[in-house]
Amino acid sequence: MKSTFFRFLVLSIASILIAEIFKKVIHFDDLLYSSISEQLTSKQIKNFIGFQKKWQWIGYVLIPIILLIKTTIIATILYIGFFFFDKDLRFTNLWNIVLKAEFIFLLVPIFKIIWFYFFQTNYNLQDIQNFYPLSALNIVGYKDLETWFVYPFQTLNLFELVYIIYLGYQIGQLTSTNTDRGLKLVAYSYVPALLLWVVTIMFFTLNYS
Repeated sequence: MKSTFFRFLVLSIASILIAEIFKKVIHFDDLLYSSISEQLTSKQIKNFIGFQKKWQWIGYVLIPIILLIKTTIIATILYIGFFFFDKDLRFTNLWNIVLKAEFIFLLVPIFKIIWFYFFQTNYNLQDIQNFYPLSALNIVGYKDLETWFVYPFQTLNLFELVYIIYLGYQIGQLTSTNTDRGLKLVAYSYVPALLLWVVTIMFFTLNYS
């Protein structure tokens, strides 16, 4: 149990550090200034950025909270899947697996840092928001795509595929079965939940865009 919480702590700290490095590398404040400069006066922009910096600690607090909620929900979904497969497993074991798998997504901002620092050096805030490395969105592009289609194309990426395979492998190891059985459990529990989440985001984006 202690090792699980320690892993969660490391994941949270690493996520915060990488997020801060990413903001520094892409010059986030400058991009934000350029993005809102046509809508607000210089004084309003200065007050807005000052307000953002004053309360940026809330973002640091939100990252571990979001990670806790996300990993707990996924572990719960897998736990329910185990129930239907007649497998008895402790929830903390599944949460530990999900936490280990979550480190895969730390590669996403790292890839983004590399991409915008070395390759696409001319970019705006919209490019940053819509770029997702090794995803279907990079193939089709976001500029000619309906807004509500952006998220599903972002979700269709190699990191998500590796995440699913890793979960299946770890579950296979944990239950002393083969990886195929672990992948089957993930396919019957996590994948439908992910699809439901994507459809929900598409629905809200369509209604508010």
